[in-house]
Amino acid sequence: MPDRLTFIIGGARSGKSAHAEKLVTALPAPWIYIATAQAYDDEMRERIAHHRARRGEGWETADAPLDLVELLVRLPAGRPVLLDCLTLWLTNHMLAEHDVEAECARLTAALSKPRGPWFVVSNEVGLGIVPDNALARRFRDAAGRLNQQVAAVADDVVLTVAGLPLKVK
Repeated sequence: MPDRLTFIIGGARSGKSAHAEKLVTALPAPWIYIATAQAYDDEMRERIAHHRARRGEGWETADAPLDLVELLVRLPAGRPVLLDCLTLWLTNHMLAEHDVEAECARLTAALSKPRGPWFVVSNEVGLGIVPDNALARRFRDAAGRLNQQVAAVADDVVLTVAGLPLKVK
């Protein structure tokens, strides 16, 4: 399978994860699902359980809430990979007070060299109102910059809106 990076971006509940799963499962199994979420409360545990149940058989799950770059470089070549999602990974680094710019640069460098068909999901958070607090504005800006960096190195970019995939690049 060709080394190719597909970036799927959209708003909350836009259908981006379901579309990414559809793209990955069109390829031969086994598939690798990289999860960046951390279950700190019941609501997040429920979201994670819903995603797992939807995926079903054929998936290997790897958790990478922070050490995503280290995981990406260790992945077996040629395997279809779904990384879901960049904005949760970014949140984890911001809450840990890491150097977000440096981490994003490291991640973009790793994603620029996929070793198989890689699919990356992220939230588009810049289409709404300007957040009313500094942390939320910092997050929105960092997510926008990260999304631009990943889109620049991606072979394909898909925007999902109301469950519909729109090819951007």
